Amino acid sequence: MAKAGLTARYRPQNFAQVAGQDFIKSILSRAAGQDSPSHAYLFSGTRGVGKTTLARILSKAINCYNGPAPEPCNQCSSCQQITRGASPDVWEIDAASHTGVDNVRKLREDVAYSPMSGRYKVVIIDEAHMLSPSAFNALLKTLEEPPAHCVFIMATTAPEKFPTTVISRCQHYVFKRLTQGELFAHLCFVLDAEGVSYEEEAVHLLARRGAGSVRDSMSMLGQVLALGDQGLKTTDVRRVLGLADQELFLRLMQYILDQDLIRLHEMVNYLLEQGLDLGFFLQELAQCWRNMFLLSKGGAEAGKVLNLPREEVEQWRDMTGKFPASTIHAGWQVVLESRRSILGSYEPGISLELMLYNLAYLPDLIPVSGYTPDAQSKGDPVQHSAEKKGPSDKNKSRSSEYPASATYREAEAVKENPQGFREQKKHEIELQTEEPPEKTKDWKSFLDFCCENSRDDLTLARMLQECSVSIDKDHLTLKPDREYVRSALERNGRDKKLAALAYSFFGREMQVVFEGESAPDVPEASAEETVRNHPGVQRIMNEFDARIMEVSRNNNKPKS
Repeated sequence: MAKAGLTARYRPQNFAQVAGQDFIKSILSRAAGQDSPSHAYLFSGTRGVGKTTLARILSKAINCYNGPAPEPCNQCSSCQQITRGASPDVWEIDAASHTGVDNVRKLREDVAYSPMSGRYKVVIIDEAHMLSPSAFNALLKTLEEPPAHCVFIMATTAPEKFPTTVISRCQHYVFKRLTQGELFAHLCFVLDAEGVSYEEEAVHLLARRGAGSVRDSMSMLGQVLALGDQGLKTTDVRRVLGLADQELFLRLMQYILDQDLIRLHEMVNYLLEQGLDLGFFLQELAQCWRNMFLLSKGGAEAGKVLNLPREEVEQWRDMTGKFPASTIHAGWQVVLESRRSILGSYEPGISLELMLYNLAYLPDLIPVSGYTPDAQSKGDPVQHSAEKKGPSDKNKSRSSEYPASATYREAEAVKENPQGFREQKKHEIELQTEEPPEKTKDWKSFLDFCCENSRDDLTLARMLQECSVSIDKDHLTLKPDREYVRSALERNGRDKKLAALAYSFFGREMQVVFEGESAPDVPEASAEETVRNHPGVQRIMNEFDARIMEVSRNNNKPKS
């Protein structure tokens, strides 16, 4: 018989054994101890953080023969049956294979019957977001008014796919990723229980690689222990999981410092030939730049937060002293911004090589230090000595000529003419110190402003173009070329809107005045003639070869 895996052997059997999720554990334990569980729970969170495990523990606690109690006894027949997955009162359903509405209807019928041996009938629906919309709808009534003896527990990694009507009927608990410290403690507990010696750095590496998931960390631990070697060693972890070691990163940093493109090219080939995980390699490379930045700015205290052996901290401290802090900060940004494009590239090796070359020629390609035109003359402390005392001093002096605001994407634009780029940046900085010119407050600019800010009333902007205008200190005087233009501007509150636009544009209160007199009301007898002579009507008649059949006045008043 095959031996059970580490994950199955060390699955927690009570609330106290679960790693992390302290807040959720306390709530569920209290509910079990008081024999007052909710009728429906929703557990959401990433994979491997304890959702299904806590659902099983809760089902044991509320059905334990020695309860109600905040913890299951794990000794009675009810607890043992639930642990084996053989309890008739606890159903664990995989929603991926029970997505249809017929499955939910059958479930509704079954939960109506009383539990056979325990106090509650518990339904655990794993990956519940896989249920179809019709299945969710069929479940709504049961979730809202379930039988008193029934408890629903739904677990999911995608709560955003749940209907809000379902979420509102549940107690929703969001499971967080475990911290590296929590994962480290759990893995150490497992190794001690297995009687396996280990290097702490190896356990830290597994915890970091697990990315907050207990299941992933335990699976990788089992994979490394399958080697059968004595103890858990850092070299074995990196070899089995395809991870680069610290020595490789130190050599890589030296190649970047020396601008040794041949060694960098060989490094890329080595990474690809060994099949190393490029995603985690880039994650650790960014971590190296971050560590160096902390060491450069944090002093002696920074070494305490790096979670590295003392010998490695001293190695990184020596490497940090060879780079300007501005170069380290820019290198950190380059790796973070390049990670997505490298992993999504059709040629990840070429993309990785380009990023390493950019890092090597960072001082030549982009600005990485605070620069002002007169910084050197004022003795700005960010400037570095230009004396060539070695490769690192050369890099420091070169990097000090550039400002910190640019990103590595400008590299392609300046690699052929770095001197021109420096002059361009100097010109941009000088322009930033000048006062911006005041916007011209003329009629054309005001028309453009009205067009942009009155998109909900296109007639306003169009009618303004049919007006002559004069602007003085407190008045905006408009003279419409046609009477129907005046009529359009005076209707629907457009005169007030025009005054508000004028205030926003000119920055002061302005009274809108229409020059000339409004035309008198058209008598009834001349209505047809007025309509026929209206320019808009004439244009429609000409374009569509139309004729007027009847002219009438609408005297109906709108109903209040």
